[in-house]
Amino acid sequence: MSCCVVMGSQWGDEGKGKITDFLAQEADVVVRYQGGNNAGHTIVVDGKKFALQSVPSGIFNPHIVNVVADGVVLNPKAFLEELHGLEERGITNYQLKISDRTQVIMPYHIMLDGASENLKGDHKIGTTKKGIGPCYTDKASRIGIRMGDLVEPEFFKERLHEALMIKNMELKMYGLPEVNEEEIYNEYLGYGKILGKYLCDTSVFLNDCIKQNKKILFEGAQGAMLCLDHGTYPYVTSSSPLASSVPLNAGIAPRYIDTVVGICKAYTTRVGAGPFPTELDNELGQMIRERGHEYGTVTKRPRRVGYLDAVVLKNAVRIAGVTSWSLMLFDVLTGIDELKICTHYELDGKLIDYEPGTLSVFERCKPVYITVPGWTEDITHVTSFDELPENAKNYIRKIEELTGVSVDMFSVGPDRVQTIVRKKVF
Repeated sequence: MSCCVVMGSQWGDEGKGKITDFLAQEADVVVRYQGGNNAGHTIVVDGKKFALQSVPSGIFNPHIVNVVADGVVLNPKAFLEELHGLEERGITNYQLKISDRTQVIMPYHIMLDGASENLKGDHKIGTTKKGIGPCYTDKASRIGIRMGDLVEPEFFKERLHEALMIKNMELKMYGLPEVNEEEIYNEYLGYGKILGKYLCDTSVFLNDCIKQNKKILFEGAQGAMLCLDHGTYPYVTSSSPLASSVPLNAGIAPRYIDTVVGICKAYTTRVGAGPFPTELDNELGQMIRERGHEYGTVTKRPRRVGYLDAVVLKNAVRIAGVTSWSLMLFDVLTGIDELKICTHYELDGKLIDYEPGTLSVFERCKPVYITVPGWTEDITHVTSFDELPENAKNYIRKIEELTGVSVDMFSVGPDRVQTIVRKKVF
């Protein structure tokens, strides 16, 4: 049995899609366990770039079963458009299963997301306005619609009517038009007819796979610092990207998770508002942004860029049990004379090595750096750790020293062949 979780360890956008795609070549099943189409994974296959949002990253391999698990929120219209886009580019032979417990993102969720965000003015969270948060809100309020409801016409009609009694009142409060119950009912019943063939109890399926000793890869969205519970609240996502949320979100027992691959960039980025101690709002930050193509896969927004923050990485180890690092975009740092790594924060004159749980306190934290020499040699063609320049090797060793976790993979370019494996993790 082998259950491996691929999890972002920073503020998302770490390159999880590439590593999921890379590791998926050895997997039998790839599972998306949380989030929605607010998360973009960019994957390069045979020189072609694909941007996935809700579709699991194993979709390119016909031998892999792709699972959208219970903890996901799914926009069926966007999901079908994504599948259609893949099929237009030749990806037609795939296996797909969707949990009948998956929550459905409805049109009113998207409307309310945008209205709520606009109302916050200077205190915007920086959401993608795709309805993710309102959908999770309705899940917790027990008025959500689930994928299984869409194939039960009478039950769906009843659930939708109950939801719209509340949601139309909310829309009216925001000065937005009410949505038409009959139109939504017919539209989403249609989605149910198309996607119904993929619906099943994915918890039962995954547990059967575990009994059969299948290799299962769990694919997270966003990153540890965006966790609803343990991230930089309120500047977080509406679910938990942590490996520790997999059992709940996928319906398996915790004891089955045996490997957690933390994906981290060789530097740090984040999208949207919120504290970012190592941010580089200068020419160096802009240079890294352009070299690393640091623009949102979904939103196209420029990402904020900063030095590597080991406090953030240690946090991911502590709260999610990271057992192995995969270091991404390592080649982007080539040519920078000196590199800094944040090892601690200074908070009111004291050194700490964790992020405070209160936003106002976290915003007072100042980064404490060590400086390490950079390298000028081109590393995009290396095929092993030994081929790296000595200073590049030392950068990796320093990460291992500071976090207590080995860097078992590192990436020196976008293609699969530019992923160097030091130790098999799956």
